Amino acid sequence: MSYRIKNRITRRQSLKLMSATLAATMLPSVPLLANTGGIKKKAFAGADKKLPVIGMGTWRTFNVGNDPELLDARTEVVKAFFEHGGGLIDSSPMYGSAPDVMGYALQQLGTPESLFSAEKVWSPAGGSAREQVEELKDRWTVDHFDLVQVHNLTDWREHLAALQEMKAEGVIRHVGITTSHGRRHSEVEQIMTSEDIDFVQLTYNITHREAENRLLPLAEERGIAVIANRPYDGGSLIKNLKRRNAPLPEWANEECGCDTWADFLLKFIVSHPAITCAIPATTQVEHMRENMRAGHSPMPSADARQRMADYIESL
Repeated sequence: MSYRIKNRITRRQSLKLMSATLAATMLPSVPLLANTGGIKKKAFAGADKKLPVIGMGTWRTFNVGNDPELLDARTEVVKAFFEHGGGLIDSSPMYGSAPDVMGYALQQLGTPESLFSAEKVWSPAGGSAREQVEELKDRWTVDHFDLVQVHNLTDWREHLAALQEMKAEGVIRHVGITTSHGRRHSEVEQIMTSEDIDFVQLTYNITHREAENRLLPLAEERGIAVIANRPYDGGSLIKNLKRRNAPLPEWANEECGCDTWADFLLKFIVSHPAITCAIPATTQVEHMRENMRAGHSPMPSADARQRMADYIESL
């Protein structure tokens, strides 16, 4: 099902408007949350720029329909993301009105150069991969996607073949596959081994580390960028820690630069050498700022990461 925001201008009109008013709509410069030289970025194969290690997800959080107050609130979240060095934003036709809400936000803010737009094709959305990509471009009000992924491996052979053709034609820049909840790792491994893909998106967090066994080493070996979804396990992980008043360990700041649970949980993920970026989702500007701060140095060492995992397991 396609969701549309009423009274929205067309993508063509939007692009003309943004081109004419770019100088006036540039995001204001604000101090970074940590004086550490900016957010950490990682290179990935086939690209001439690096990606900030903290990206942004839109699952559930951006499915707000046409509500004017919620649309403006989500625009403020996007604004904070870019103000603090954000790059990759991930969405899907599975996420209801999220692509339209992202389009609304980009219309209000202009499209920053740092945006790395990541979408998905999904069989229940209807239409071919090409048709879905064209519709999603219109919903986002962008002229291309940096990355299009096959959502949860649905009809992946058919969709991936079409996406590879579109990449060869220059319609999209990178292709990938996704899975979530730790499912279908054997099939993901097969695709990573046999297919020419640029990205894999999978579940990886401090309590769900199955990907460390085979998928993350394989990604490093084959030069595949990795997006970590569900960094807070759908929000339940950080909520449970806060609800239980679980204390940050005394060594967390000195060894890992962690002042909050957001720092602790996200730094654990993005300090893994195979992880390109994590995509936490939020509805609140302050939480976005916390997420972005986690992308700053210092990052935990391998020994510190193990200590972090052991601490969480002990709670």
